Amino acid sequence: METDTSRLLRRADRFQVVLIGEGLLIGGIAGFVVLLYRMALEYAGSGLTYILDFAKGHPARMAGWFAVLVILSRVVGKLVTFEPMISGSGIPQLEGEMVGKLTEKWWRVLPAKFLGGFLCIFGGLALGREGPSIQLGAMVGQAVSRGLFRGRTEEKYLLTCGASAGLAAAFHAPLAGVMFSLEEVHKSFSASVLVSAMTSALTADFLCSVVTGRETVFQFDILHVLPPEHYGLILGLGVILGVFGAFYNWFTLKAQELFQKASGLSQWQKLLIPFLLAGILGFTAPELLGTGHGLIEELTHGQMALGTVLFLLVGRFLFSAVSFGSGAPGGIFFPLLVIGGLTGGAYAGAAVQFLGMDPVYINNFVLLAMAGYFAAIVRAPLTGIILIFEMTGSLSQMLSLSIVSVTAYVAATFLRSKPIYESLLDRLLKRQGQKGDSVCGRKILTEFVVEKASLLDGIEIKEADWPENCLLVTVKRGAEEIIPRGKTRLQVGDVVVSMISEADQPRIHDYMEKLCRERPAG
Repeated sequence: METDTSRLLRRADRFQVVLIGEGLLIGGIAGFVVLLYRMALEYAGSGLTYILDFAKGHPARMAGWFAVLVILSRVVGKLVTFEPMISGSGIPQLEGEMVGKLTEKWWRVLPAKFLGGFLCIFGGLALGREGPSIQLGAMVGQAVSRGLFRGRTEEKYLLTCGASAGLAAAFHAPLAGVMFSLEEVHKSFSASVLVSAMTSALTADFLCSVVTGRETVFQFDILHVLPPEHYGLILGLGVILGVFGAFYNWFTLKAQELFQKASGLSQWQKLLIPFLLAGILGFTAPELLGTGHGLIEELTHGQMALGTVLFLLVGRFLFSAVSFGSGAPGGIFFPLLVIGGLTGGAYAGAAVQFLGMDPVYINNFVLLAMAGYFAAIVRAPLTGIILIFEMTGSLSQMLSLSIVSVTAYVAATFLRSKPIYESLLDRLLKRQGQKGDSVCGRKILTEFVVEKASLLDGIEIKEADWPENCLLVTVKRGAEEIIPRGKTRLQVGDVVVSMISEADQPRIHDYMEKLCRERPAG
């Protein structure tokens, strides 16, 4: 066990090499687990379609299916009660663990999340596989860490490796997996985490490619690059996506709040609401069920009427919020991409109908809207751009993707909408009322990047107001490692490596983030 400081520092010297090997191991195991999860969800979706076709028009069979949905809600409710950390996508839980504010137990989360996610998709809830895949991958990383008796410093890297492998395996998107794990999970860049996360993601993606092939998630063609005269439409779409993204975040949190206020209902009774709603929609509007992957395929391969697109957009928006707000195990990552795609389809349809735009550009706007909507909601534009590129295989839209993502990001920021996973984590921590089970004696190495014009930019180490119980170990400047002294002057891009007690991690993490990011007053 990593219990003494000298061993921790010695091991840090060979982190990079060790982490590459561990990344390979985690990528292989996490890739296998997520591959099984993907296959299970595919069987769940096809099984649901078969059952709905079999029962439709037969009152007795329909009643039987509603009885099954009641049972499914009861089982999923038991799973969430058994392990509350499987509720929702799992990404906020992982982020909370990374900063020491929550604790997950891999041996409980792995089976409960796997089964709970499968049953929710089988029941028809409008949830995605990506959040659960990221959490499953991260729990594989935790399992490997505990099995190899690694300390908390190294475990954070292994959690990041697992998250990267999970997203890569879920979407055939290794670059997006790495970028998301760095932007959203680890929240810092260093050679060690980059190389290990990339190794893990590539390993998981290779494993899934051998079994499922190399086809991209979305199969639709972009026949022409948008001409410059349509760039005004791109900016307009970005603004709409920013506003709509801010509303999505507010509405999703409001739906979750309404379910939480229903204190008179047990967990399974709350889940019964979306399950029964899924039953009703299954016999009236089945296209609103599940992940919604087929809707994007249909939208981009045919001439879907504008009214139909708007109906699907509103229906998916509402049902996704109800499904996620109930606390069911499942993500919002893929559903929000679908809603974004439908928004782009509706926007392009209106441009064709009222502005005379050539219909050949509809698919362009579908693709752009998925990236822009993701940037507005998750506030990780680089991940969104890379993810859409990998999911569609289209390189021709990089400039327009960047424009719409930045515009949507700025619009959502202007409306003061917090990133969805950050908001969900805040809500979760308030609900938990605790920081998690930490081991006070263990030490952790943490890294923080000095940002331009921040409180640390350009000052000497002795001038900074450092938190208590925080030991500066080194300052990384490119390939150089500087021994921190009082007169060492910090600059933009420096990576400040500090050693802290695990018990102090939540407090010191927030304090150091403030030092490295906040601008001086005046």
